[in-house]
Amino acid sequence: MNIALLGYGKMGKTIEQIAIKRGHTIVLTVDKDDEGYDITKADVAIDFSIPTVAFNNISNCLNNGVPVISGTTGWLENYDNAVALCNQKKGAFIYASNYSLGVNIFFELNKTLAKMMSTLKQYNVSMEEIHHTQKLDAPSGTAISLANDIIANNSNFEAWKLDEAAEKTIPIVAKRIADVPGTHTVNYESEVDTITIEHIAHTRQGFALGAVIAAEWLVGKTGVFTMNDVLNIG
Repeated sequence: MNIALLGYGKMGKTIEQIAIKRGHTIVLTVDKDDEGYDITKADVAIDFSIPTVAFNNISNCLNNGVPVISGTTGWLENYDNAVALCNQKKGAFIYASNYSLGVNIFFELNKTLAKMMSTLKQYNVSMEEIHHTQKLDAPSGTAISLANDIIANNSNFEAWKLDEAAEKTIPIVAKRIADVPGTHTVNYESEVDTITIEHIAHTRQGFALGAVIAAEWLVGKTGVFTMNDVLNIG
């Protein structure tokens, strides 16, 4: 399979290594400032770029009939536009805030716990995420997904806020520490105890492997999908 990498930072280079090991060919690498590239040489594109160019990358793929998966966060004000374009062009598109297989299982655990805790109003929820210092957005897309899933499954909470606690609000603390691939923690705390679930990434390999698996799965399909479709969970 011929793969285009849109975004060639640390994650792009890790994806490249894993894709080649799985027998694929990298036919195009696009840095954040590259323009005018020929996406049509690819069977599928993997976008791990930056927020300001992600939507343009995705649109270019869909306009040229190239299936695309995106793991870039911080661009989601244009997500509905990407979905509309995908449907208009009868293309194929996946966005995930995190492609790690373990994180996507963690998402499902988080939803289940949120439902279980919905009748226990004595528990307050807080979250913490830690990433490497080069991550541009805060909180992380993964943290936002976790918070939104809690809100959707637990009526005790209506919103999340960065570094701020308020009634019916989930506070998210975002830390940036050198060489940390990603840690996400969800705490339910009452006066008598605390319940914690946590996912700790040891390397970027898990994110990259999940992205390549998603790209392999997407080729030949039409529509807008999620990692739940790829993994057949949820």
